[in-house]
Amino acid sequence: MTTVHTHGARTSVLGEAGRVEEATRQPLTPSERRRRESDMGARIVLQHADISRALTRIAHEILESNRGADDLVILGIPTRGVVLARRIATLVSEFSGIDVPVGSLDVTMYRDDLSRHPTRAPSPTSIPPRGVDGATVVLVDDVLYSGRTIRAALDAIGDIGRPRAVRLAALVDRGHRELPIRPDFVGKNLPSSPSERIYVRLEDVDGEESVTIEQGPTGDQGSSIEGSAS
Repeated sequence: MTTVHTHGARTSVLGEAGRVEEATRQPLTPSERRRRESDMGARIVLQHADISRALTRIAHEILESNRGADDLVILGIPTRGVVLARRIATLVSEFSGIDVPVGSLDVTMYRDDLSRHPTRAPSPTSIPPRGVDGATVVLVDDVLYSGRTIRAALDAIGDIGRPRAVRLAALVDRGHRELPIRPDFVGKNLPSSPSERIYVRLEDVDGEESVTIEQGPTGDQGSSIEGSAS
């Protein structure tokens, strides 16, 4: 799942005399990004209100499945999975009246496909003080794709403790699984071709809220944009 950021990105530009000059590309505004996506044939599948409704439904389903909020621990997979996990935990706490612990679980070094995908710098793993032993852990990711990120997450949890059960919540399930992994809670099932790309943007990270799908470059196998194919 890899989101392309242009914050302060530096680009080399060839000058008239063959001299390489440094230029700074400024981040796109939301309106500029939408205009560019329209030109590229991007299709918006979820907007701000849709994402909010999906997370509210997931929170209710978690409570129903767990028969309450007792012994729940919610862990997000960086980057956008952490944002979603915090929102879901807030909703579950509001609906149940119980403060639900939330944290983050980085799985970068547990992946089995590092040689095929660019390696990003690991993000901090933050486990709530109560730990995961005996808890029902809900893993949260933005886009579920191959299943390899979740396999890595299960290995990472095994090094931390022994939960009673592990559940999986994803904002988008785009299919194309390579492993026998299925989400328990899904915001949107989004059939897609392997060459298409799914972009999840959240206000906390990107300054806007949307999920879009667009055709990748010719010959591209596509990805779930966020850092790795989940």
